[in-house]
Amino acid sequence: MKTKGLVMGALIAALYAILTYVSAAFGLAYGAVQFRISEVLTVLPIFSPSAVYGLTVGCIISNIGSSLGPVDMLFGTAATLLAAVLMRLLRNRLPIYLLLLFPALCNALIIGAELSIFAGDIGFLYAAATVGLGELVVTYVGGLPLCAFLKRNGIFKKEKNNT
Repeated sequence: MKTKGLVMGALIAALYAILTYVSAAFGLAYGAVQFRISEVLTVLPIFSPSAVYGLTVGCIISNIGSSLGPVDMLFGTAATLLAAVLMRLLRNRLPIYLLLLFPALCNALIIGAELSIFAGDIGFLYAAATVGLGELVVTYVGGLPLCAFLKRNGIFKKEKNNT
């Protein structure tokens, strides 16, 4: 990985972790009802391969604070990584508004299953619906404007493939 890509990934990881901990301060980062501000950053793999690594590392770091600890570090990170890879791979084949479904679907299914298995009396359908809905709100309300801003300003235009 080139230096610029490594630095970009590290910045994304740090920003993701910080924003998750801000959400956690309001009780919105972990559990069945999640509105992680950091999930706005899940749009970044559309623009940069460094974002796949950054989001993955940021998710690992941020899930240290979860009450499910290592379980959430594993499954939560898997959901984020899967969504990021799918968005990166399909970025030229699907419009942005469809790409933004991947974080919601991956988190709904994987985190929904994680919560229903490891968090006690939470049913899968409830957990999947609430996690997925929270993800949809954050990625569409925050992610779509972020995508428009990044495209309009060409922030990632010069970055071809830093990985």
